[in-house]
Amino acid sequence: MELLDNLALGFSTALLVQNVLYCFLGVLLGTAVGVLPGIGPTATVAMLLPITFSFEPVTALIMLAGIYYGAQYGGSTTAILINLPGESSAAVTALDGHAMARQGRAGAALAAAAVGSFIAGTVATVALAVAAPPLARVALEFGPAEYFSLVLLGLIVSIALARGSALKALAMIALGVLFGTVGQDIYTGTPRFVFEQRELYGGIDFVSVAVGMFGVAEILRNLENEQTRTAIVGRVKNLWPTREDRRRIVGPIARGTGLGAALGVLPGGGHVLASFTSYAVEKRISKRKEEFGNGAIEGVAGPESANNAAAQTSFIPLLTLGLPAHPVMALMVGAFIVHGITPGPNVITDEPELFWGLIASMWIGNVLLVLLNLPLIGVWVRMLRIPYQVLFPMIILFAAIGTYSLGFNAYDVYAIVFFGILGYVLIKCGCEPAPLLLGFVLGPLVEENLRRALIISRGDPSVFLTRPISAVLLALAAAALLIAVLPAIRKRREVVFAEDE
Repeated sequence: MELLDNLALGFSTALLVQNVLYCFLGVLLGTAVGVLPGIGPTATVAMLLPITFSFEPVTALIMLAGIYYGAQYGGSTTAILINLPGESSAAVTALDGHAMARQGRAGAALAAAAVGSFIAGTVATVALAVAAPPLARVALEFGPAEYFSLVLLGLIVSIALARGSALKALAMIALGVLFGTVGQDIYTGTPRFVFEQRELYGGIDFVSVAVGMFGVAEILRNLENEQTRTAIVGRVKNLWPTREDRRRIVGPIARGTGLGAALGVLPGGGHVLASFTSYAVEKRISKRKEEFGNGAIEGVAGPESANNAAAQTSFIPLLTLGLPAHPVMALMVGAFIVHGITPGPNVITDEPELFWGLIASMWIGNVLLVLLNLPLIGVWVRMLRIPYQVLFPMIILFAAIGTYSLGFNAYDVYAIVFFGILGYVLIKCGCEPAPLLLGFVLGPLVEENLRRALIISRGDPSVFLTRPISAVLLALAAAALLIAVLPAIRKRREVVFAEDE
């Protein structure tokens, strides 16, 4: 009954007119950036973050969350129709989705993606509502030693799941942690790495890092690799799958939902890993293996379900432990903090309207996405005809104005330029910027809890091994690090993410 009462509170909050409006705006923007290659939800959330500071906290988070899971829907539309994934996790959808479109079955592919996404999103939202409260109660028992071990585990798992070289991912996390230490020491107030620059005494601004690394750097990369994007979209017919199609997608949707819900909580690219894993599972167990890559509807329904389930459950570690599973969740941490809310287990008790309102809004957002995506397919794909030379100046101007408005300090705009160039250089060197942002957010947490645990234990480092939960988490971290460097696992990671590259 307590769960039902909490959900009633959530829906009473989420169904307020302004919250429904901003939920709709969020999923609309999310679908748009999912359709347009080269922008993505991370850059969009980073650039819109400054605008939401004047909103009520629950309204701001509902909108930002809508952008994220809306992008998971939007990415599949162009992947199916023109073989151009708008979002990284939609790359695997293009394999069979576009083949179906060439066979005149684009309607069935789009419907399978939409139905699978809606069912998976709904189930994952229920899983979030059920799993989050008990996990938060467990997290309340955590001390500094446990939090240090947990954050360290998250950083190491993100290395294991990162695309490309594990060594480069480790270097990016180390660089992010280094940037996170800039400013005054948290206990003594001693300036660190400020180079006599007054603006650095308060640390590097999170929004500047995010907008530069994921906004400006991506724009520079896309300008270098600009492709002619043309789309001829005919009338999509037969948007409802046949009885045979419905029979074939039931199993993949169920399996994809389960895989996505489980993998979504992992640090790094959980939603990307979920979609590729689902495709591999469906291909392995199918009796029609020859159809995969040539228009198997299971290859659309499974990955899209996994992708959207993972997008929802990635909120579990954020809302219960205060730990981001990937860069978009790191941006959500920034949104919590800016609105004066500390993300973690206390959110459920201190801000119940926000916690349950955000969860309820996810179901409302999933309904809005189904209503938005199928009827407006032609509109979304025609957006690809907008020249990138028109889009990118508007995006950069919008980002600069939003960041400047935070503190009316030109230094923040200079920081965007610096991190944009740095991000572009790192991308050219084959380094993923996502681990850097995770290191930047989680690095100060590692330092704070490490020092706090050592202060409490009077400098005895064995405290991390004598406390059972901390010892188990450290053992898992060591196992994850070992797995990441094993040659067989490393080779498997390269195969899994090959399509995404």
